[in-house]
Amino acid sequence: MTEKNNNTAAKKKISVIIPALNEEKLIENNLKQFSPEIKNKFDLELIVSDGGSTDSTLQIAGKYADKVIEKTERSKQNISRGRNIGASFSLGDVLIFFNADTRVVDIEKFLSDVLDTLKDQSVGAIACPIKVFPELEKSSDRAFHGFYNGYVKILNKYFFGMGRGECHIIRRGCFEENKGYNEELAAGEDFDLYQRIRKKTRIVFNDKLLVLESPRRYRKFGYIRVIFDWIKNSIWVSLFNKSSSDEWEPVR
Repeated sequence: MTEKNNNTAAKKKISVIIPALNEEKLIENNLKQFSPEIKNKFDLELIVSDGGSTDSTLQIAGKYADKVIEKTERSKQNISRGRNIGASFSLGDVLIFFNADTRVVDIEKFLSDVLDTLKDQSVGAIACPIKVFPELEKSSDRAFHGFYNGYVKILNKYFFGMGRGECHIIRRGCFEENKGYNEELAAGEDFDLYQRIRKKTRIVFNDKLLVLESPRRYRKFGYIRVIFDWIKNSIWVSLFNKSSSDEWEPVR
């Protein structure tokens, strides 16, 4: 695996980090949001942390990303390690982790709202509402995400930290203080990190920061199976500091 970056280049305001593995079908729609104009306006770098893709993911990433980190070791890499490696190569004061199969409606407004939220120095991380791509959305998607986004909002405000893995927004100092993602977790790593962050600082759920995702997992497994896996892994992470799943099955 590529070693930690020792780049002494000037710091950036924002680092967008996208872990990827065989994402040729969807990653381009995510990456092309970050035009040269957007990068210049927000002092932003775009990083793709690849987990060993065998399709055209790396070639697509090379067209848009400022840094493409290729996996060189033979051992299996989970999404936690992919995100941590991407962060180790980053230069931003704010780290935004997107899944490869996501996009936003208006990236300029999204980034402006992120920076406005972080003007409050007591905020260490931000959680976002998630919905399915509107062109693929069904009534079941609207019902589930309407409920679940409200649930995540209430948890962060009154109980404990929770951020859905489709998008995490974290101050660099907060990320480093909490030692990033737990690479021993095959699943539930998003829940684990936000739980740890919430014990030390504030997490804000910002309704303006809507992130759109592919419904591919819901279509393959159905909502009952997906929700069961989420709940089971969150309980195991909370009680035993380990995932109940040995592997988070990819859907492509």
